[in-house]
Amino acid sequence: MTLYFTLVFLLLVAEMALFMLLIIPLPFTIRRKMFTFISESPLVAKAQHILKITFIFILILFIDSVNRVYRVQQELAAATENSNAGGAAVMGHERLEVQARKFYSQRNMYLCGFTLFLSLILNRTYIMILETLRLEEKVKQYEGTEKNTKEAEKLAVAGEPGEIARLKRELARKDLDLKTLKEQASGLHREYDSLSEQYAKDTQQDGTPKKGK
Repeated sequence: MTLYFTLVFLLLVAEMALFMLLIIPLPFTIRRKMFTFISESPLVAKAQHILKITFIFILILFIDSVNRVYRVQQELAAATENSNAGGAAVMGHERLEVQARKFYSQRNMYLCGFTLFLSLILNRTYIMILETLRLEEKVKQYEGTEKNTKEAEKLAVAGEPGEIARLKRELARKDLDLKTLKEQASGLHREYDSLSEQYAKDTQQDGTPKKGK
């Protein structure tokens, strides 16, 4: 196997290892840190740019391999016809050589094809995992289990959903305000009754001397 096909094979092995790393069940925090590093690291961005160029060359190798397989298939068919025509002793060696070339061409075609196909799978898997992580973060923020958010730090009841806890706190605050207003209204009512009684007494006392006159 030539040097560039050896490099393609090493890239295929690296893609397989990366795919296994992506599908391994990891804790949410570790997975989020890993994908945050991959998304924000400038070195990873440069590596992705280099890999895009590399995959363009692999695509060219794949097209060339398909073309070689087609030509070797035609040569094998021609060699088979010549051997059937009477040159079996001479064409047997040539047929074996053509079959060997066909095998190597098919190997190179499958190698490049699987490398390109796995790169598409990796790209789609990476995007789907990022979307899943974003949705999980939103769910954790809504449920109040995300400690890095201000809403979760203000939770009064641990383990309850953040929105429910916030509404409960507002309801308790409204109940306290209503209770305070009731106490103030009750105090004002008692004060009004006291002033009314005092006014009635003062009026009665002022009216008694007048009747005596």
